[in-house]
Amino acid sequence: MHTTLITAPQLQQLVASGSPLRVMDCSFELMKPDAGQALFEAEHIPGSVYVHLDHHLSDKTGADRASGGRHPLPSRETFAARLGALGLHNGMQAVVLDRQAITTSGRLWWMLKWCGHEAVAVLDGGLAAWKAAGGAVETGPGALPDPATFALKPPLVGTAARDEIAGALGRPGLTLVDARAAARFRGETEPLDPVAGHIPGALNRPFTENVTPDGRFKPADQLRAEFARLLAGHDPAGVVHHCGSGVSAIPNLLAMEIAGLGRTRLYPGSWSEWCNTPGLPTAQG
Repeated sequence: MHTTLITAPQLQQLVASGSPLRVMDCSFELMKPDAGQALFEAEHIPGSVYVHLDHHLSDKTGADRASGGRHPLPSRETFAARLGALGLHNGMQAVVLDRQAITTSGRLWWMLKWCGHEAVAVLDGGLAAWKAAGGAVETGPGALPDPATFALKPPLVGTAARDEIAGALGRPGLTLVDARAAARFRGETEPLDPVAGHIPGALNRPFTENVTPDGRFKPADQLRAEFARLLAGHDPAGVVHHCGSGVSAIPNLLAMEIAGLGRTRLYPGSWSEWCNTPGLPTAQG
């Protein structure tokens, strides 16, 4: 079972073995929501299915939300039905990838853990790594998989809600880590939300700092050292990750697990929920 990362050669071996497998491509561009589908149709791993951030990994309608923010989580029940429609069942190894530094594929990795599916791994380096290893690609929309049944199991990851965080600000035991770019964290710019800045007391680690220029995660010992400097003595078990809308925070969460620092929690609503809630404090600088 692969539960964090899988390399391109390991995925090639898995494909050749004939083991139950579902490869899921989550490529997405935040400012061009339809671009991911086009990228997928231009080239993708044979047999993979496309998973859309807005359509599959969020509940934009508000009818069945499990969190707040700009990309609200759907309910676990709704998401399980979507997974079945994508051909994933509980006996499969899931492999997720994207072309954007593990942002949207990280979201799917986390959501599968949230639904109790441990056998999910991120393709380290994404499609570029697959191609560099000699992996084949195909074009077109891809064949629709046969529907499957995905049964929910107890969550394997934890979340923190807005009110819990608001009540614990400034107290020992909670360490917030914000994955947004430094300029957004400091409040110098804010292209998406109505308020610039960050949650008071939060630490900043832009999610892009977890990967090398070729899109692969840094070695575990390097990640461990970098997070040790960031946390500066704070207990890793008390970390709660967030970002703008609960998507790009996941690479930090995954990096801490790769580094051997445990599976930490996520604030799914993130800054987009926090800054839209009257009365909650914000900070800049």
